[in-house]
Amino acid sequence: MPPEPATPPCRHFGACGGCTAQHIPPATQHAAKRERLRAALAQAGFPAAPLAPLVAIPMGTRRRVDLAAMRVGGALRLGFHAPRSRDVVDIAECPLAHPTIEALIPKLRDLLARLAAFHKTGSVLVNLLDTGADIAITLDAPATAADRARLVAFAREHDLPRISLADEPVLLQRPPILHCAGLAVTIPPGAFLQPTTEGEAAIRAAVLAGLPPKLTRKSQIVELYAGIGTLTGPLAEAARIHAVEGNQPAIAALDAAARAAGLAGRITTETRDLARRPMTARELSAAAAIVLDPPFDGAAPQIRAIAESKVKRIVYVSCNPDALTRDATPLRRAGYDITAATPIDQFPASPHLESVIVFSL
Repeated sequence: MPPEPATPPCRHFGACGGCTAQHIPPATQHAAKRERLRAALAQAGFPAAPLAPLVAIPMGTRRRVDLAAMRVGGALRLGFHAPRSRDVVDIAECPLAHPTIEALIPKLRDLLARLAAFHKTGSVLVNLLDTGADIAITLDAPATAADRARLVAFAREHDLPRISLADEPVLLQRPPILHCAGLAVTIPPGAFLQPTTEGEAAIRAAVLAGLPPKLTRKSQIVELYAGIGTLTGPLAEAARIHAVEGNQPAIAALDAAARAAGLAGRITTETRDLARRPMTARELSAAAAIVLDPPFDGAAPQIRAIAESKVKRIVYVSCNPDALTRDATPLRRAGYDITAATPIDQFPASPHLESVIVFSL
């Protein structure tokens, strides 16, 4: 018999396009996601890949929330898009979000309603950092002096480290810092970070467990799609790191953090669009390992050179099983095997799945 449906924890279930599987019992969701990873790897030619138990991250832990905003008939909606629609569902709660962020939602709605530069559509990105909630607001018209004054007052009232208009800081009260295992990174406005602290820790643990066992302090790891340095600090404890990232503000933040920590000799950085100018097999070949955390569409422009490099160990952080299938296939053709595969569910009640896959030659 099929399991009894679960009671959705959110009052907006069905109307909101997020968390669409709240009615499915968590154990059923976890089994389905683990099976999805198994199927993705089998399709790539790894039917016997060893799968670890799924790491489940609970609701109420999301530290990065991207809210959509819309004016409708004079009323302001702040929330998420409806299923398969650009319409915005006004939300009163979000059980997925960290309580600090959830508490800010009605206050942000009131703020947006008073901004003259908000006409029809906008967005609010909240990143919960170690120094507080960092907020970046996008409006559909230039902000007035009165708008900026309201943003400043809001940041002071709620003790925010920073409030920005898109990537322009309006008020900086203290450094917006996220500690990434040894690196204190000053985060650029609106930067991407792992959605939960717990999920980031699970990814980090699986990546470190997948490194070659006999690294020395002279060994080099090439880290591709390094972002702000979520993995860079702990990797630098094992070997020298060359971190490559196409987003200039992100890699600049990582470079500054490495220098401030006295790790400039162990961490080098490179700004490079890996979609337009992938690293070559020759550039990669001397590495003891390659660690990559590509975007949702995967690493298609880069993966061929990785396969040709014949680097003995590749640790791949995936946020899309379909892209993982595409990228794992040329690695299998190049002779790689999978020695570990860890599914990580940072997106409960949704179809999304992350994983860490270790390829060995």
